[in-house]
Amino acid sequence: MMPSRLRAVPGVRTLSAYRREWLVKDLVAGVVLTTLLVPQGMAYAELAGLPPITGLYTTVLCLLGYAVCGPSRILVLGPDSSLGPMIAATVLPLVAADGDPARAVALASMLALMVAAVMILASVAKLGFVADLISKPTMIGYMNGLALTILIGQLPKLLGFKVEADDLVGELTGFVRRLGEGATVPAAAAVGCGGIAVILVLQRFLPKVPAVLVMVVLATGATTVFSLGEHGVSLVGELPKGFPPFTIPDVRLADVSPLLGGALGIALVSLADTISNASAFAARQGQEVHGNQEMAAIGVANLAAGLFQGFPVSTSGSRTAVAERAGARSQLTGVVGAVLIVLMLVLVPGLFRNLPQPALAAVVITASLSLADVPGVVRLWRQRRTEFLLCCAAFLGVTLVGVLAGIAVAVALSVLNVFRRAWWPYHTVLGRVRDLEGYHDIRSHPAAQRLPGLVIYRFDAPLIFANARAFRDEIRRLAGADPQPSWIVVAAEPMTDVDTTAADMLEELDETLDAKGVHLVFAELKDPVRRKLERYGLTRTLDPRRFFPTVEAAVAAYLRNTGAEWTPGADEDR
Repeated sequence: MMPSRLRAVPGVRTLSAYRREWLVKDLVAGVVLTTLLVPQGMAYAELAGLPPITGLYTTVLCLLGYAVCGPSRILVLGPDSSLGPMIAATVLPLVAADGDPARAVALASMLALMVAAVMILASVAKLGFVADLISKPTMIGYMNGLALTILIGQLPKLLGFKVEADDLVGELTGFVRRLGEGATVPAAAAVGCGGIAVILVLQRFLPKVPAVLVMVVLATGATTVFSLGEHGVSLVGELPKGFPPFTIPDVRLADVSPLLGGALGIALVSLADTISNASAFAARQGQEVHGNQEMAAIGVANLAAGLFQGFPVSTSGSRTAVAERAGARSQLTGVVGAVLIVLMLVLVPGLFRNLPQPALAAVVITASLSLADVPGVVRLWRQRRTEFLLCCAAFLGVTLVGVLAGIAVAVALSVLNVFRRAWWPYHTVLGRVRDLEGYHDIRSHPAAQRLPGLVIYRFDAPLIFANARAFRDEIRRLAGADPQPSWIVVAAEPMTDVDTTAADMLEELDETLDAKGVHLVFAELKDPVRRKLERYGLTRTLDPRRFFPTVEAAVAAYLRNTGAEWTPGADEDR
C-alpha cells in the first residue's frame, strides 16, 4: 500500500493511474515538443540577457520539477517571452558595471529562487486570488507594451548590429540612427527577416508543421552552405558540454532588494499566466484547476531551475498547445523533452554551433507578436472607453516607464479602477413600469410612474467611507426637490456593506432629514448588513419601523399612510 503522503504528490498520483495506451502518444509528443523547446529556450535566454545555454538548463529542470509536483497533466513550463524582459530589467542593471556573464547567471538563478519562495509561500497562504489584481484591460495593455518592447529590442539583433540604450525610446532612436548609418549586415537581415517570414507563413497555412524547427534547420543549413559567419552573421557557437552541477547562487547582499522587487513582479505575471492557461486547457481536458497547487508546482519548478544555473519560468500556452496537438496525455511528455535535451547537451553539444543569432531574434519577435492583442484594444474602444483608457495607460507604463514599473502600473490601475467604481457607483431613482413587475430605473424607463411625495432611490455599491459623502449629497439633493418628498426609500439590496464612517453619516443624515419632515426608509437591506447597523447602535436612532423587507412592502406602507396615487413620469435626462 502506497503511503498517503506519497500519494499526495501529483506526479506519483499520475504515475499510479498511468495507462499503457498513453505511452506511445507521450513519447511522440515529447519528441515533437523538444523541437520547439530547444530554439525557444535559447532565444528566451538571450531575451533575458543571459547565455543561450542557460535556457536549456532552465527548460530541463523546470520540466522535471513540474512533472513531479504539477497538478495538470498537460501544462508545459519553460522560459517565457513575457518574463524575459522582466528578468533582463532586474538583472542587467546589477551587472552593468562589469558585464560578467557568470554574475548575470548567478543573479538570474537567485531571482528564480526568490520567485520560487514567493510562489510556495503564496500557495501555503492560499493567495491564488492575487492573480485577479490585474484586470483583463490592463493586462492587454501591459502585454501590448511588452510586445512592442521586445520587438524594438530585437530589431538590431535581427539586422546584425547592436544598440546600447536603457529604455524603449533610447532603443528606438538608437536603432533608427544605426540604421541610417548603414550598420545593417545584409546577410543577417536576410536570415532574420526570412526566418520571420517562414515562421509566420507556416503557422498560418500549415499549423501542424513545427514552424520554429523548420526555420532553425533552414537557417543553420544556410549558414553552413553559404558560410554566413564569414559575412558578418553572429552565430550561437559551440554550447558547453554536459550539465551544470548543483549550485547555490552567490550574490551580494546589496542585490537582494532589487531582486526581490523583480521576483514579486515576475511571480504575479507568472501566476496570472499560469491560472489562465491552466483554466483554458483544463476545460478542454475535463479537469479542474487547483490554483494553490499550481502555485506550489510553479514554485518547485523555479526552485529546481534556480539551483542549476537557470532563471525564472512560467507556463507556456503555445508549447502546451503543441504538446496537446501532438497527443500528450501526461507529464511524461515533458520528461521526454527534458531527457532529449540532456542527451543533446551530453552527446552533441555542437548541434547548434551554426545557428545564426538573427534566427533566434526571429523566434523572439514572432513570439512577441503573439503577445499583442490589437483586436482586444479595438473591442475595448467600442465597448467601454474607461477600460480602453486603462489599457492605454498600462501600455504607456510599460513603454515609457519600463517593464518592471509597468507591471506595478498595471496592478495599481486595476486596483484604482475597482476603487473608482466603489467611489462613484451607479445610482438612480426607480419607478413603476406598466406590464413589468417590480421597480425600474427611470433613466431606462422615463415614463415610469411615481408616487407624489415618495422617492425610491437605489445606490449600487457597498456604503463605505469612500462613497458616503456622494450618497449623502444625493439624498440631500433628492430631499431638497420641489415639491419636497416625505419619504425617501433606499432600495438597499445592492448594499453589501456599511462601514462605521457610513454609519455615522447615516445617523447625521437621518437627523437632518427628520428636521425637514423627510423620512429616510430602507428596503431589502441584507441581514448581515442590518446586524452591522445594530452593532453600530444605529437602529437606536433610526426608527425600526423604517426598515422593510422589500421595496413593495415599503411602497404599500406609504400608500396606507398617505393614500397617494401613481402618476405618469416624464422623460428625464439625468
